[in-house]
Amino acid sequence: MNIKKLVKKEVAGLRAYNAKEVPCRIKLDANESPYGISGALKAAGRISTNRYPDPEANEFKKLLSRQLGIKPANILQGNGSDELIYYLITAFGGPVLFPVPTFSMYGIIAQALGENKVPVGLDENFDLNTADMLAAIKKHRPKLIFLSSPNNPTGNCFSAERILAVVEASKGIVVIDEAYQPFSSERGFLPLLKDYKNVVILRTLSKIGLAAIRLGYMIGHPEIVEEVNKVRLPFNVNSLSQAVAVAALGDTKKLRGFIKGVVAERDRMLGKMSSLAGVTVFQSEANFILFKVEDPAGVYASLLKAGILVRDLDDVVKGCLRVTIGTRAENAAFFSALKKILSK
Repeated sequence: MNIKKLVKKEVAGLRAYNAKEVPCRIKLDANESPYGISGALKAAGRISTNRYPDPEANEFKKLLSRQLGIKPANILQGNGSDELIYYLITAFGGPVLFPVPTFSMYGIIAQALGENKVPVGLDENFDLNTADMLAAIKKHRPKLIFLSSPNNPTGNCFSAERILAVVEASKGIVVIDEAYQPFSSERGFLPLLKDYKNVVILRTLSKIGLAAIRLGYMIGHPEIVEEVNKVRLPFNVNSLSQAVAVAALGDTKKLRGFIKGVVAERDRMLGKMSSLAGVTVFQSEANFILFKVEDPAGVYASLLKAGILVRDLDDVVKGCLRVTIGTRAENAAFFSALKKILSK
């Protein structure tokens, strides 16, 4: 039997998302928080493992509604925001428009589901190219537009006025992915929901210390939530993840301390890396830094030889690597190794 002949042509042409584990001493490649919330795991001890989880994640949504000032009907939970991207495209279809470079799962999921992808290049400052975006909207009439702000892998926020121009031009749904918003100096786009029915906000707990529990959520008009909920798999968020999330989000002081620590380290590293000859550093509003070097493959390999894993993005942003902000000690080890490598 030739299995490849049975595979959908859209899937046959895909390349799997690269999330393999690489042995290393210091892991700075996946935009995870350097801080874990181990105390929240105590909440899992109350879970009866013989029962299915709350299918609506009611306690989780009630907590979010209080903290964000919205109604539970505006929230839908997902097994990470990746799952919600999948559900949005499943529910509304394509074309699916997104700027590039950006989070790769928008395009991967759209292709896997057989929907037309419409990538639109960013401008030279990694901001939305308004003219090209509006032209693509007019030509392709996308059902969904994904905007990651702060953007991964570039680290910057898109200009608010350019995002608003896209929202106003679109006859479809504009999904603003705010996975990295906690680290940003910008407020985020939650206020847009009051005036624009076609706006959806995506957020995740993965970047603030809870990557292991795989829990994200979308915020939108109840009609949108209702339609996406039709394709949501039952019991998609397990009881352990729900309990840990509620316990962790309830400790707002600890979470804010973690986020503040990451932001302080990011800004310190931006300054230190900018002082290195042979490095071009791009300003970041996220928990990572994109930087350009003359020999990205060589620098990546040399860092890995020193036990430090970063992300090689040369195929996405030419000449660039991305480093996640770790602890102060991890960042110091990375900087020392990078400085030594470049001096050679």
